[in-house]
Formats: sequence, structure tokens, C-alpha cells
Amino acid sequence: MSDAGSSLPTDPLLPLTSPRAPLQLSFPFLREGSRVWERERKPAQPGEPPSPLPTKRTRTYSATVRARSGPVFRGVCKNFSRSQGHGFIRPSHGGEDIFVHISDIEGEYVPMEGDEVTYRVCPIPPKNQKIQAVEVIITHLNPGTKHETWSGQIISS
Repeated sequence: MSDAGSSLPTDPLLPLTSPRAPLQLSFPFLREGSRVWERERKPAQPGEPPSPLPTKRTRTYSATVRARSGPVFRGVCKNFSRSQGHGFIRPSHGGEDIFVHISDIEGEYVPMEGDEVTYRVCPIPPKNQKIQAVEVIITHLNPGTKHETWSGQIISS
């Protein structure tokens, strides 16, 4: 059944491609209107260690269970950079500002300075001496500011 004019590669190590259109997927998948992933990420340098910050995707099951069983805290968004993917929350009970990663924000709005939030906490490995906010939910949008949805729409509050 071998045809000399066949366009299929004979080397099994070559990836299969469609003759119509090449399929190029990158993770996270690019969505139309999303400005989060417009800039190309700097490729990891050889020998560069991975980020030690546990995102929702890389957090262990046991750390997730511990965070979910803990109390819910209240605070105010101190700052958040969508392009950098992180920010800080000022706890309402006082104390040190708490780190928040973009993957731990629930809901449709990008946090802005002054937004009231609720969150749980999870220790940051490897020493577990600092904590980060997880399951962050915006409970009250800061009035008089323009808020952006994750899809890029601007909403006035």
C-alpha cells in the first residue's frame, strides 16, 4: 500500500502536521481581546530554576486542603499588576502585606487599588515562612474607578 508519490513522512520521529493549516497552541491559550499574554514571555535560560511560587496549577493537594480548611480573611487590594501577574493585599486586621498571584483570583474583574477582597492563606514553600493569598474574591469594587474584566472590557464603577 506504499505509494511512491505519498506525502506522508516515513520517519516516525517527525510530528504529524495538517496540510491545510498548521495548528499552533501555546499555553495559556491566547484569547481574543486578552491583553494578559500579548507580550512574549522571556524563554527560560538553561540552568535557570523554575519559579518557587506555587500557582493554583502547581500547588500540592495537601496545601490546597489546608488553605480551604483555614479561615477567610478580609483585606483591601494594595496594588495589582496584570502584566506581571501578581500584586499585594493589605489585611484589614493589620500586619504585613500579603502576596497574591494572578491564578488565585476568582471572578471576572481584575483587582484594582482599593477593592475590598476576601481571601484564604497558604504558605509559600520551600521554608513556608511567608504566606500568599489564595481563593481571592473581590467583594466590593472601589467606587469611582474604572475596572477591567479579564476579557479586556472597561467597566466604570
